Amino acid sequence: MPYFDAASAAPLHPVARQALLASLDEGWADPARLYREGRRARLLLDAAREAAAEAVGCRPDELVFTPSGTRAVHAGISGALAGRRRVGDRLVVSAVEHSSVLHAGETHAAAGGTVTEVPVDRSGAVDAEAFAAALTPGTALACLQSANHEVGTVQPVAEAAEACRAAGVPLLVDAAQSLAWGPVDGGWSLLAASAHKWGGPAGVGLLAVRKGVRFAPQGPSDERESGRAPGFENLPAIVAAAASLRAVRAEADAEGARLRALVDRIRTRVPQLVPDVEVVGDAVRRLPHLVTFSCLYVDGETLLHELDREGFSVSSGSSCTSSTLTPSHVLRAMGVLSEGNVRVSLPAGTSEEDVDRFLAVLPGVVADVRERLGAPVSAPPAPSPSGSLVVDSLGKRCPIPVIELAKVIGDVPVGGTVTVLSDDAAARLDIPAWCEMRGQEYVGESPGAGGGTAYVVRRVS
Repeated sequence: MPYFDAASAAPLHPVARQALLASLDEGWADPARLYREGRRARLLLDAAREAAAEAVGCRPDELVFTPSGTRAVHAGISGALAGRRRVGDRLVVSAVEHSSVLHAGETHAAAGGTVTEVPVDRSGAVDAEAFAAALTPGTALACLQSANHEVGTVQPVAEAAEACRAAGVPLLVDAAQSLAWGPVDGGWSLLAASAHKWGGPAGVGLLAVRKGVRFAPQGPSDERESGRAPGFENLPAIVAAAASLRAVRAEADAEGARLRALVDRIRTRVPQLVPDVEVVGDAVRRLPHLVTFSCLYVDGETLLHELDREGFSVSSGSSCTSSTLTPSHVLRAMGVLSEGNVRVSLPAGTSEEDVDRFLAVLPGVVADVRERLGAPVSAPPAPSPSGSLVVDSLGKRCPIPVIELAKVIGDVPVGGTVTVLSDDAAARLDIPAWCEMRGQEYVGESPGAGGGTAYVVRRVS
């Protein structure tokens, strides 16, 4: 059964499994002790640190291991902000950072700090000049991911790092999604990553802090990991993480080219096979293994369940799930369609046959879900003389408001309007996205008289 969610967690690499088993026997002792077993454990830890530092592109004494990538991000942000508190309290982030960065920003703001979000374009990329302009006096730290975890768009880290250098602001890079494919270019100051993204075991992150960066670890500390990640190291997992990172890097060029070709096939074929689909993210500046697309008139949760029944494990940033009633912050910041969203991220070794079968199965699954939801499948009826209509979708969840809009847009003449009343948070994103996909004019929104929001669409064709 094909697993297509490597961006969430990659399958354990064979080298990681081998190293983990071996180090369970050799690396169980305390590496801080001077007796034989402790010295052996210290040698393993030092070797793992050197291997990881080489992959990151930093000195071994600049890198520490943490209990997770999220912990690395939180420790990096809090430590850098504390180390530069005399400079100011402004934290600059992109609008599409991983939730771990945004949560750290919320904590900083709650403590009285300032957070500035830099917007992105429709491909999910930050404008380097806009990022530079946000680095105003009083900025203590800036954060920019190397590549987006939901749509795969690669960010202009080198340009952002140069702007940060000119402004005297350290740059923290979340490299969780990209580190398996190569080092991060540019003069970054701090870098965080997570082993389970590249085929290492879960529960190991890494944080690199360049020499010269003002850094003050927060919370209780001890002598381990330079005081930046207190507690007894999970040495077997660390050894496995470093070994697998070295292994995936050795395979990265060949496997990346192979997976990029498979993803190109998905990007090209899905819009040809499935009507009313938007492929999102940059088509060129992107990770090699990841593609995301959104399907109009589809319940995202049902779509994922049906694909799972067909044997495909995929992810989604759709608002149509039981766990969240708001769209992905990434899709919202990009201004793209969120309903029926599917993220396909191929692990190493994915075969052409698996991708071909996915492309064969997807059209029928989408059509079936649309049919169950009563989505429009034929040309709209002839328009009535009325110049406007109101659709009451209050209490109805994504994608029903957009489906009801699509059903009635043909009932008004060209130039007429349809007002959709909705209290679903996704409608604020999906109705304008529908208008762009269908060539209609999105007029705007206003508070609804009976609650919710009134979204006005003018028929253009």
